[in-house]
Amino acid sequence: MNSATSTKIDLTDTGSFRFWTPVTIRYSDQDAMAHVNNCAYAAYTEAGRTVFLGGLLNPDSTPAIDFILASVKIDYLNEMHYPGTVNVGTRIIRLGTKSMTLGTGMFHDGACVATAESVNIFLEVESRQTIPIPVSIRATLDADPMQKGREMGCSPESHS
Repeated sequence: MNSATSTKIDLTDTGSFRFWTPVTIRYSDQDAMAHVNNCAYAAYTEAGRTVFLGGLLNPDSTPAIDFILASVKIDYLNEMHYPGTVNVGTRIIRLGTKSMTLGTGMFHDGACVATAESVNIFLEVESRQTIPIPVSIRATLDADPMQKGREMGCSPESHS
């Protein structure tokens, strides 16, 4: 996988994901129109992203490395309502030299309600300078961009 990925990944398709994070829709996620507010979708994307990324860095082999969020783009497809669960699928869609782009699909009652793309940049913590993706992490992500080996959570159907 590289920055010139030729095949577009359909983030509205549950089959594009193996790594799932179930997130409970809170009463406070609603807005004056009685649907889930756009800011909550950003929080759901963050929940999926942080759980997905949480297992990539090993504090023993990469103690001085972290990543920072550079951008998030969300496409809102359908509205959601409280109560319920949104199932957040997360995967790698592109690897750059110093960055990785994650694709996210948010599913509620079996339907895709939003998709997102977020770019994270690798960083050497002390110097605060960006660095190339470590070879071991790149190899892991190239070999398994959906992180099937780290499957977690549930499929969207299990909380419909």
